[in-house]
Amino acid sequence: MSRRLVLSGIAAMAALLAPGASAGGETAPGRIVKDAVYRAVGGRPLHLDLYIHPAARERSGPVLVYFHGGGWARGARPESWTGFRPYIAAGFSVVTVEYRLAGAARAPAAVEDARCALHWIHTNAERYGFDRTRIVVSGTSAGAHLALMAGLLPDENAIDPAECRGAGRAAAIVDLYGPTDLTATKDASGARHATVANWIGEGDGADAMAHRMSPVAWLRSDIPPIFIGHGDADPVVPVAQSIDLKRRLDALAVPADLFIVPGGGHGKFDAGSQRAMTARVLAFLCGRRIPDPRACAEKN
Repeated sequence: MSRRLVLSGIAAMAALLAPGASAGGETAPGRIVKDAVYRAVGGRPLHLDLYIHPAARERSGPVLVYFHGGGWARGARPESWTGFRPYIAAGFSVVTVEYRLAGAARAPAAVEDARCALHWIHTNAERYGFDRTRIVVSGTSAGAHLALMAGLLPDENAIDPAECRGAGRAAAIVDLYGPTDLTATKDASGARHATVANWIGEGDGADAMAHRMSPVAWLRSDIPPIFIGHGDADPVVPVAQSIDLKRRLDALAVPADLFIVPGGGHGKFDAGSQRAMTARVLAFLCGRRIPDPRACAEKN
């Protein structure tokens, strides 16, 4: 599939993270690395694009890792950094991730890839000026699900491929309208949502796989802080999934913020809500002392 295909999840992230910075005064990456191979599976290489902040030449800085949406079955990583302007301005480098889609490999393949991408970033942190203690995993829709799984799985688990064990800890997770409980996606007749069934499979073992692939199954008190964004009119992923996630995090005393967009669909938010959510994401990360302190000071 051409990476020039503009899909809804990618477009939504680009719109969300582009609140109108001027082209003349914005901070641009100091270095761009396209198609870095982070793992190969069955002879197929999987790639990352790296947009490295200029300051990373002098000192290590925070990094945002982004997983695209598309129901685990379609989509591609963005072709440029421009959708991530507020993060670049706040001192982040950005890494966008290719992962195996359902047509090539069903669950847990995409989660394995997400964990391997996190492992690669930790392993290569010094080479690219990444601060291992300030890695934020993020995504939209199915990509948000992968960000959650990448950030929530403990060091010891039965999902990580052998070569990617010890993936390292994320400092925070940004979950934008991602599914959190795949066991709760059946309708009244007991039929599983088609998008979920396409990824996890059907028949014997599907219920167990749905549980293994549910972020809520991996919650505990020592997980990273989580920002959650969702529209309350989302026809694809019910906002109830995000509300339930926030309730569970509060019960565990895990730092979390939930931003609900009134009337918002599946990432189809109005410009004002997009700007407000961007500001709230960055404020949440600033509260965790992850971005450039100067950028946080300027926002206060």
